[in-house]
Amino acid sequence: MEKATSLVQIKGIRDGLLAAFTAAAWDDLCFALLAQIDERPSFFQGARLAIDVGSQILKVNHLVDLRDRLSERNVSLWAVIGESPTTEHTAQLLGLATRISKPRPEETQRADAAEDTALYINKTLRSGKRVEFPGHVVVMGDVNAGAEIVADGSVIVWGRVRGMIHAGAKGDRTATICALDLSATQLRIATEVSALLKPQKSPKPEIASINPEGHLQSEIWHTG
Repeated sequence: MEKATSLVQIKGIRDGLLAAFTAAAWDDLCFALLAQIDERPSFFQGARLAIDVGSQILKVNHLVDLRDRLSERNVSLWAVIGESPTTEHTAQLLGLATRISKPRPEETQRADAAEDTALYINKTLRSGKRVEFPGHVVVMGDVNAGAEIVADGSVIVWGRVRGMIHAGAKGDRTATICALDLSATQLRIATEVSALLKPQKSPKPEIASINPEGHLQSEIWHTG
């Protein structure tokens, strides 16, 4: 069987994650999807997953079995996108969505050109939660002490950071970390590491980056 990532490609979308299936055998596609989840269980914990099955013609037992196997891994199947009317009807019978929000064409073009993906998290990350993502991460909430984010791209936190954030994890020294209150246990960009940042009495939005001298620094983040 082909490599799992060549059969099923997973990327972040506005509503969670989207798994795009190729035109392979259904059992092989399911195996490839579950293999990717099993390789990074902490990343997929609690994820909302939509699947784009292309021209696959799926019956109830196909989707029920996959939904159950995903549920065992704490992954919620919420949408099935496909070209077949049979597949669409099956998904609707199971209470699954058959449409997802798509970006405007110009946004899609920019994303394809940059080959970037982003994970959107609409909640606070509590102690013990670790998020890993091969792209950018946006958090609408806080990152509490004991929580961690590891991203290959940049990280934006629309809230307070008390945990650990590592941007540019694969060596991207142009990555940045932005937050409304940047008082992290540790910040890392590529191989550069900061010391513990003390809580501020009057916190202001900040952006951390690697300066021309090669050191990690933070400065006021102008969000307006």
